[in-house]
Amino acid sequence: MQRPWGNPGPFAYYRPMNRRVVLLSALALAGCATSVRVAPPSVTPAPPPAPPRVSAPSGAPMPELESLYSAVAGRDGLTIQVASNGCTAKGDFAFYVERKGPAVTLSFARKTLDTCKSFAMGKTTLSFSWAELGVEPRTPLFLLNPLVAWTGPGT
Repeated sequence: MQRPWGNPGPFAYYRPMNRRVVLLSALALAGCATSVRVAPPSVTPAPPPAPPRVSAPSGAPMPELESLYSAVAGRDGLTIQVASNGCTAKGDFAFYVERKGPAVTLSFARKTLDTCKSFAMGKTTLSFSWAELGVEPRTPLFLLNPLVAWTGPGT
């Protein structure tokens, strides 16, 4: 029997290789040649992620309220602790007092961002007198700001 491609020689009983066989062979070899490389562990550990910024729940009347580390009502006034990079001052905050019957609500918001660059995250203490807030010293207050735990500098 004469083949159109000429005399096949000693391979007369074998089928000629087609493109599909070549493609499948190349894919099989490529799959064997690849391997997964695992990066060595880094020498210095990555710094811990910054704590997430806590914001007011959706639908809250004032979502821009500053998170407080603490709030202490004393004889002379109210003392709060807030996050600071080193330049936070009392004038950077605004407060809002709302009176509805016997209930008095109080909230603090930051007017100016603290853009200082410090080595570690810090906090600062701000004191507001009762006269400054416009509230009598023995009046019960409801603080609207969220409270977050202070976990130490840089954490």
